[in-house]
Amino acid sequence: MQADISIITVVFKDAAGALLTCESVATQTHQNIEHIIIDGASPDTTAADVQAFIDERDLPYSIRLISEPDNGLYDAMNKGIRMATGRYIWFVNAGDTIHAHDTIEQMLAAETHETDILFGEVMMVDAERKPIGTRSEITTQVLPKQLMWRSLNKGMTVSHQGFLPKVEIAPEYIADNLCADIDWVIKCLKASKQNTNVERVLADFQVGGLSRQRHKQSLKNRYAVLKEHYGFLPNLWNHVIIIMRAAWHRITRPADKRY
Repeated sequence: MQADISIITVVFKDAAGALLTCESVATQTHQNIEHIIIDGASPDTTAADVQAFIDERDLPYSIRLISEPDNGLYDAMNKGIRMATGRYIWFVNAGDTIHAHDTIEQMLAAETHETDILFGEVMMVDAERKPIGTRSEITTQVLPKQLMWRSLNKGMTVSHQGFLPKVEIAPEYIADNLCADIDWVIKCLKASKQNTNVERVLADFQVGGLSRQRHKQSLKNRYAVLKEHYGFLPNLWNHVIIIMRAAWHRITRPADKRY
C-alpha cells in the first residue's frame, strides 16, 4: 500500500537534532508513512546514531537512512524527492519536529479529492525548544488563509515545514540559490489544482538556519527568484514594500525578538 506521506529529513553533523525528529515521527498516531533520512556523510556519529535508532525500534512504517556525500542542503533534499514514494512530500529536517502526536491524522482528515497541497502554520522555538510564537505572529510573513502562487510575491509566506505537495507536482530544487525553497514552493503552487489549509500548527522549528547565516546572499537570491516569477517592475515595487515592512518590524519589535 502506498504511504500517505513521505517525510524527508536532511541532516549533517546533528545527531541530537536528527534523533529528535525521528522520535517525533515515531510517535504519530497515523503511521501509513515513510521516513527518509538523508545524511551528508557526517564525520561524527550522526549516521551511526540514527541507524541505532532504526535498529532498536520496531517501527510500523518504512524508515530508510542514506549517508553519503552531497552538494549541500538542496542537493540532499532533491535526493529525498527522488526516493519518495508517498502521496505527499513533507520536509521535516533535523531539529524540526512534528507539532502534535495527531498532526498527520488531522492533516489527512482535511484533504479533499482535489487537494494537491496541504499547508498550515509552524511554531518557532528557541534552542531550549520553548515556543516563541507562530511564524505569522512574530515575523513579517503572514500565512494567508488561501495560499496561491501569487501569495509569495513579497517573500516566503509559508514555511517548507508547513507545506506538503503531492509528489507528482513537486519539482527538484534549483542549485546554488539560498532561496531555492521559495522557487520550489511557487512552482508547486503553480502546478496545484487545490491548496487545502489544515488550519493548525504542523511543525516546530528552531530559529536560525543557513539563509540567516548568509543573509546578504539570501536577499540577492530572493530578488532573483521573485523577479523570474513575477516580473521586473512588480518585483521592484514589491521589494520596496518588503524593505519598508522590515524596517517597521525592526522599529516595533525588541532586538531579541526579530526574526
